[in-house]
Amino acid sequence: MQARDRIVLALDVNTSQEAVALVKDLIGCIGVFKVGMQLFSSTGPDIVKRINDMGGRVFVDLKFHDIPNTVAAAGRVLTRLNCYMFNVHAAGGKEMMGRVAAEVADEASRLSTEPPLVLAVTVLTSISRLELENEIFISGITLEDLAVKWALMAKEAGLSGVVCSPQEITAIREACGQDFKIVTPGIRPAWAEKNDQKRITTPRQALDMGADFIVIGRPITEAENPREAAEKIIGELEA
Repeated sequence: MQARDRIVLALDVNTSQEAVALVKDLIGCIGVFKVGMQLFSSTGPDIVKRINDMGGRVFVDLKFHDIPNTVAAAGRVLTRLNCYMFNVHAAGGKEMMGRVAAEVADEASRLSTEPPLVLAVTVLTSISRLELENEIFISGITLEDLAVKWALMAKEAGLSGVVCSPQEITAIREACGQDFKIVTPGIRPAWAEKNDQKRITTPRQALDMGADFIVIGRPITEAENPREAAEKIIGELEA
């Protein structure tokens, strides 16, 4: 996989016009375009089709967390949308993850298409150890150990991989093996600001630790020249 194919660009914008303009500018130097809650809520699923039609691959980042039947049904819909990957919360449990994995595989078989990668979100990169204990009320376990346990549960449920902080990459890779996909947000080039994410690292460090994909947003989308910023990151990955 080339360095540019590992970059997932977070399209955290309000309109389809903004998103399409970024995709047009960056197609060819970005591997995957991430459509999250902000953009999906504004434009609906049509934005996924538009990016696909432009030759881009789409990560639908809606972090499903509901009863197994509801999440499984959503997985079928996203399979029909032909997204490249989407995610669910590992905290939804093994039954929920197993159901969505099975329904996605069944729907892809029915359509004779490649199934999307289904990823489990472990611990959000904005969460600190204190917040985990005092606000989410999970105590007696480190962030890393919790992420590993959830990753192993996701693998047992048949999911393709996880979304995790850079700090958990190495431990999850060791626990889950080389074929298990790891998508890592919280990526900031050395020249970019941290913004609101606490557990972060640079693109090159994330790849060296074993990430398959790195999610980058504002350092590219808010740059004066987004394509130049993307190429700068590609150069860092290939160094």
